[in-house]
Amino acid sequence: MRYLVLVGIVVGVNLLPAFGPPTWAVLVYARLRWHLDPVALIGLGALSATLGRYVLASATRRLRGWFPQRSRANLATLAERLTRRRGVVAGFVTLFVISPLPSAQLFSAAGLLDLSLVPLCAGFLAGRLITYSLYVTTTIVIESQVRGVLANVWGQPWWIALQVLLLAGVVVLPAIPWGRRRAAAPRDPGVPPPP
Repeated sequence: MRYLVLVGIVVGVNLLPAFGPPTWAVLVYARLRWHLDPVALIGLGALSATLGRYVLASATRRLRGWFPQRSRANLATLAERLTRRRGVVAGFVTLFVISPLPSAQLFSAAGLLDLSLVPLCAGFLAGRLITYSLYVTTTIVIESQVRGVLANVWGQPWWIALQVLLLAGVVVLPAIPWGRRRAAAPRDPGVPPPP
């Protein structure tokens, strides 16, 4: 029964577009409070978090129709540019996937941009399996010291400011005219163009 409660909590937390507690903190708390099996805890936590983020991105995608045509055109232009620069996007996504940075805004942006969610979710799942394993294993090793750390992370001003900043980025995303190009600098006729 506790595993079902855990799945419900983790999916619910990952449906929040901002200000939810980090999933790793929920898993660590569940380990400390309920003494759940670490392998099941990590596996269910990663799967539940991925499901929650997928639903969040899918719900955000449905909001595109409510935006004015100009905003939708801006989003389409940005999505087209991002799909051309897969290396840059992969590096940026990897940062969010393997780091403890909040990922809700990344999934909200992916939904707004109508990007393919399957590769993003696969990377997210793989990254979360790794990071949750580190957090839960560390918790098992230093269980007595972790209780104070959890109480001090979530709700700190820097954590709230980071959430607000990332959420503002998602809100501003449709308003940016991504189709405009800067005027090219004049080129010296004696210098060949770059490849």
